[in-house]
Amino acid sequence: MVDQSRWRRGAGLTAAALIGLAALTACGSGGSDDDGTLKMVVWGGDLDKETYQARIDLLEEANPDIKVELQLIPSDQYAQKVQTMIAGGDGPDIMQVAENVNSYSSKSQLVPLDEYIESSGLDMDQRFGPAGSLYTYEEQTYAIPDRSGAMILYYNKDLFDAAGLEYPTAEWTQEDAQAAMEKLTIPGEKWGYGGAGWWPQWWSFAYQNGGQIIDDSGRPTVNSPEVVQALQWANDLAHVDHVVPTAAEYADMGPDMGGDPAFAAQTVAMNTTGFWAIGGLKDVDFNWGIAPLWGGQEQAVSAFGSGLAITRDAEDPAKAFEAIDFLTDAEAQTVIIDKAQDVPANLEVQQSDAFLTPAWAPEGLEMNAFGESADFIFRAPFIPEWNEMQAAFSDSLGEFWNDGGDAQAELDAIQTQLDSIIQ
Repeated sequence: MVDQSRWRRGAGLTAAALIGLAALTACGSGGSDDDGTLKMVVWGGDLDKETYQARIDLLEEANPDIKVELQLIPSDQYAQKVQTMIAGGDGPDIMQVAENVNSYSSKSQLVPLDEYIESSGLDMDQRFGPAGSLYTYEEQTYAIPDRSGAMILYYNKDLFDAAGLEYPTAEWTQEDAQAAMEKLTIPGEKWGYGGAGWWPQWWSFAYQNGGQIIDDSGRPTVNSPEVVQALQWANDLAHVDHVVPTAAEYADMGPDMGGDPAFAAQTVAMNTTGFWAIGGLKDVDFNWGIAPLWGGQEQAVSAFGSGLAITRDAEDPAKAFEAIDFLTDAEAQTVIIDKAQDVPANLEVQQSDAFLTPAWAPEGLEMNAFGESADFIFRAPFIPEWNEMQAAFSDSLGEFWNDGGDAQAELDAIQTQLDSIIQ
């Protein structure tokens, strides 16, 4: 993700006026096409394009006055391309956002949606539950939840049965999880767990300990005892306890190997990841299940999701909101699960038979694991400096994850970086 520098105040009334005029001119060239067609940008691959287009087709069929042109951008190019579009006054009407939403809202690049929510009668709590408040900044709403699902635990039922272990449940503790990892590990051949080097994984352990990455006042607290203990535990699972493959061991398995493909290959017995891993398990020849993530001192788990926002270049924000309202209501959201793309944010759909017993799911798949998990999802800090914060973690922890090390020393150094980054 690439975050552009903040807007700077102009030095002088004349300069400010010229900048304002330029901005107005730019806004006029962006947004919908001349024929009123709304431009909508999302990230992803072929399945995402197919699913979004199917939902747009439903929207246009039900609302003949609304036309939407969909543009799909590869995930690794999305942020930079969208920022370039907005900076040039050619931003889309509707854009997909996620954890870095406030990189845009803090620079007035998105339209506040509260007046549209109120005038439409949309009940955010009823439609989305706790996810309804995810995309807020300074008490204003900047996106409507579209996709939202907790990280869950995938487990190999055959390996559990062979080891004489009970299947995992939401009542598991970190100690229960590690004990199972140890029993499921065959040194040099199979490992109990896929690992937790990705931020949603080890952050979940930190919040289970009662820690926070950013505290309630907005300041970083990454070197607190609770966070340090979580990071050390996650790292020691590979480098001390040897129940998780190290980076070198993953490399020996083949290119681009990680927790998801290793689980599908039965090399690891448990793996924590998102809904998308289901797609890679449809044709495997072993029995597997899903469950809510275990807990620590308390239950906490990260969630993956995205929302739909309106950029400042939209010529008709009211029509763009009408489109978003339809796309996040039950009929259009059901397409997300029909296509096995993701977890719909709409609670009605999450609780429906279409979600709990989808036609494509293996018999007995415990899809209610997502609903159970919803009760203890922690709210990640969607700060304006999200991109810089993530860069600080990834740049500093690479060697630590590869070779092991001292979590306290690593997080002390990152704390110093974040103190200078986060304003």
